[in-house]
Amino acid sequence: MRKELNLFKIGSYIGWKQDLFKDPWMKLGGCGAVTACDSCIYFARRFGWTHLYPFDCNNLSAQDYIRFSKIMKPFLSPRINGIDTLEIYTDGFYDYLRSVNDNKISMKALYSDAPFEELRDAALSRMDRDIPVPVLLLKHKSPNFSDFEWHWFWLGGYTEFAGSVMVKVITYGTYYWMDFREMMDSGYNKKGGLILYN
Repeated sequence: MRKELNLFKIGSYIGWKQDLFKDPWMKLGGCGAVTACDSCIYFARRFGWTHLYPFDCNNLSAQDYIRFSKIMKPFLSPRINGIDTLEIYTDGFYDYLRSVNDNKISMKALYSDAPFEELRDAALSRMDRDIPVPVLLLKHKSPNFSDFEWHWFWLGGYTEFAGSVMVKVITYGTYYWMDFREMMDSGYNKKGGLILYN
């Protein structure tokens, strides 16, 4: 089984490339806000929910994205310890959704210490319905995830084969295929997890 969401580009990048921010705080710790901004653009383009993105979702530009990030930043602002719980993300994004009078999106937080089957079914069922899945990854025992520690990104696809699930990770202006079970098994007590949009 394979599923890929219809991704979008801003210039030559898939989603937003965080390094392009001039704001040093957003460049360093704006990944939560970027994930929310990317989600809004995706929903506006895929489902026509244009109230979520205040610019033209069919003509994306870096200038408009930066303007949008300034709107989102107060709701999911970078901070010393990062947006390091799922609830900080849901609380902040709910505040943004209320500010644009949205009544379509709800969210559930699912930490990565849940059984893997629950995590897999929750993530894949969203992507099967063309819904992106934000992910918080904190410290990880595997060096495969060293560039993704203490970081928010989103899933835009998956493929299953031989009992494994590979997920399409969207971040840093590009995508990466990663083993989902390994991603969720960080080996540390403090857990990240998934945001499940409904």
